[in-house]
Amino acid sequence: MIMQADRQDIIQQLQREVLSMQKPIKATGQCLETGLWEVEKAFPENTFPLSAVHEFISDSKENAAATNGFMAGLLGQLINKGTAVWVSNKRTIFPPALRNYGIDPERIIFIDLWKQKDVLWAVEEALKCDAVSAVIGELSELSFTESRRLQLAVEQSKVTGFIHRYDPRSENVTACVSRWKISPQPSIMNGSLPGVGFSRWNVQLVKVRNGRPGTWQVEWTAGQFRHITRQTFTISETYKRRAG
Repeated sequence: MIMQADRQDIIQQLQREVLSMQKPIKATGQCLETGLWEVEKAFPENTFPLSAVHEFISDSKENAAATNGFMAGLLGQLINKGTAVWVSNKRTIFPPALRNYGIDPERIIFIDLWKQKDVLWAVEEALKCDAVSAVIGELSELSFTESRRLQLAVEQSKVTGFIHRYDPRSENVTACVSRWKISPQPSIMNGSLPGVGFSRWNVQLVKVRNGRPGTWQVEWTAGQFRHITRQTFTISETYKRRAG
């Protein structure tokens, strides 16, 4: 008799085998200039994949807020003058804050639903609509079968999807082309200028199909992403010491 744990191991092994047989990520003719050249090099052809579903996982409210900021930075460069759909049952984004990332909130269609299954249905239907540039879905659980349906939808519509999973029961295998974990980093003030500083994140690309996972420190400044180097820290810390 096959025990329950054995069944789960078999299912996960089969899912990994299915993923290994899937088509490699290919360029779609579209190109997203993220400014994150080191991150882009982690993907096949050194290009951030569009017409694909990207998965983000957060395990705390702080990380969820950081993830929303990072996704907004990507979204602002992705939709340009187009439209996006944001679906959730517990919206964690403050629409006016999107202006910090170059996004006019009126270009986002927000859909707030009560049940997770309704969120998943709405996300899948939105991903099938080629009239939008991107779809963001906030939900906790996503099975392999459900994620496969989402990926099949974007392969037809050429829409890009971001799935933000907050505190899932398990980090199970999905058909998404990448898995990210974003956490906040302390902002650094320059001189004696007032404010809270630019948004900074620790960006971890946990899994990427046919690519190379990695971790980077990133800042949002002057309307674009910027990699944080040791030199960046040193200059900022010098200003901070002088201010003190």
